[in-house]
Amino acid sequence: MTLPPADSAFDSSPHEDLSDDLALALRLADVADAVSMSRFDAADLDVRTKPDASHVTEADLATERAIREVLAAQRPEDDVFGEEFGSSGVGSRRWVIDPIDGTANYLRGIPMWATLIALTIDGVPRVGVVSQPAIARRWWAASGLGAWTNSPGGDVRRLAVSSVDTLAEASVSFQSIGQWRDAGESAALERLTASVWRDRGYGDAWPYMLLAEGRLEFVAEFGVKEYDVAALVPIIHEAGGRFSDFSGADALTTGSSLATNGLLHRTFLDLLHSPASEIDR
Repeated sequence: MTLPPADSAFDSSPHEDLSDDLALALRLADVADAVSMSRFDAADLDVRTKPDASHVTEADLATERAIREVLAAQRPEDDVFGEEFGSSGVGSRRWVIDPIDGTANYLRGIPMWATLIALTIDGVPRVGVVSQPAIARRWWAASGLGAWTNSPGGDVRRLAVSSVDTLAEASVSFQSIGQWRDAGESAALERLTASVWRDRGYGDAWPYMLLAEGRLEFVAEFGVKEYDVAALVPIIHEAGGRFSDFSGADALTTGSSLATNGLLHRTFLDLLHSPASEIDR
C-alpha cells in the first residue's frame, strides 16, 4: 500500500493564542475530577449497558453534564461533542469530551481511567487535557505552548518523547490481542512484537501519556472514536511525537490510532503494512 508523507497536518501552527482555552480546559478537568472521584469505587454505583454493549455509569453522565455546564457559561458559542450526550451545535471551535475514558476500569474500582478534554479548531486538536485523578496525575498541552505533566506531589515538568530510533530498543503498547485480531491485524501484531524490545498492553489513555513522557515509543489501537483520541493529539505532538491513524493518515474518525515518538513513525508503519515475506528477507 502507498502510505502518506511523514509530515503531519496536526503539526500546523495555531492561528491564535490558546492560553485562555488551555486554562479553561484545566478548570474543566478540576470540575470533572471532583464529580468522578465522588463516586469512584462506590458500592452502590449505578451501571447500565448501552446499545453497543458498552457500559455507562452515573458518573460518566454526571461528569459530562458538569463539563457542559461550565462550557455553556464560559464558551456559549462553541460546539460541544461528548461521548454520552453527542453534539450540541456546529462551529469551527469544538470541545470534544470523554467524561470517563476507561469506564470498565472505573466500575471495577481500578484506578486506570481518565477524563479527556480537547478543543479542536477547524477539525484539528489544539488543546488537550488528560486527567487521571485516582492516581493524582494530569497531562496537558496546547499548540505552541508545550506539553506538561504533574507529579503526584504537584511538581510540574515539560514532556518530551524518547530519542529511541531503532525497533530493537523500542517499547510498545498494543492494547489487547483480541482487539488486533478482531481488526484483522493479528499478523501485523506478531511482526510488531517480534521486532521490538518490549511489548505490553497498558490500556486506554495512559500508554499515550507514557509515550509523551518518553517511556514508550509506540501505542496503537482499534475501535476508537474521536472523543477517545482528540485530547491525546496536542499532548503527543507538543512533546515531539507523532499521531495518526493505523494507515498513517492524519485522522480522528477512522476508528484506529497510532502514536509514536516521531523518529520511528515511518518505520512502524512500514513494519505493520509490509508483507511478512518482505520483513523476513
